[in-house]
Amino acid sequence: MSVITISRQFGAGGRSLGKLVAERLGYTYVDNEIIRIIAKKAKVSPHWVESIEKEAGGRLSKFISSMVPKNLVARVLDDQRGYIDEEIYVDLLRRIIIDISKEGDAVIIGRGGQYILEGQPDVYSILIIGDKEYRAKFVEKGSELTYKQAVQAVNMDDKRRMNLYRQFGRQDYDDPALYHMVLNMSKLGVKKASDLVCKLVAK
Repeated sequence: MSVITISRQFGAGGRSLGKLVAERLGYTYVDNEIIRIIAKKAKVSPHWVESIEKEAGGRLSKFISSMVPKNLVARVLDDQRGYIDEEIYVDLLRRIIIDISKEGDAVIIGRGGQYILEGQPDVYSILIIGDKEYRAKFVEKGSELTYKQAVQAVNMDDKRRMNLYRQFGRQDYDDPALYHMVLNMSKLGVKKASDLVCKLVAK
């Protein structure tokens, strides 16, 4: 009944690793399913949730820093028209991730899982990193971007991630002390990294 959270630098291959680990362990892989669950609860389009998610990084960081629960779900569910904003998004996100963790046997990609489930038993937090060349090549391979465009995408996402967390006083997202394991994908690759994660959980 374990849960694995995977935090990752852009282009490091966190989703590829998460899918492989989930397949090998027989766990549920949880990524964009969270968007659909939030959309259903808030009675809005998944596209709206995606937009909120892209803009909610700073609010999410601030929320996770304080971890002060707010009972906003009732407001959503009582509104037949359907509505969502950043506060409702992060409250629903927190509740959904906690519910998933209670079920166990899941791999959760991103979305602050390492903070939301911090200190919970049988939760293993993994950080996936890689040098920029590796990450750019990974992005290039999985998209229609040229290598130069992939490098730009990696640089832009690194700055976006850093600025969002810094703005709201959370700068420790890459602190190794937050995680059970930090994996450098440019040195390991997806297969070897999955071996290490599976061994960690098995022990």
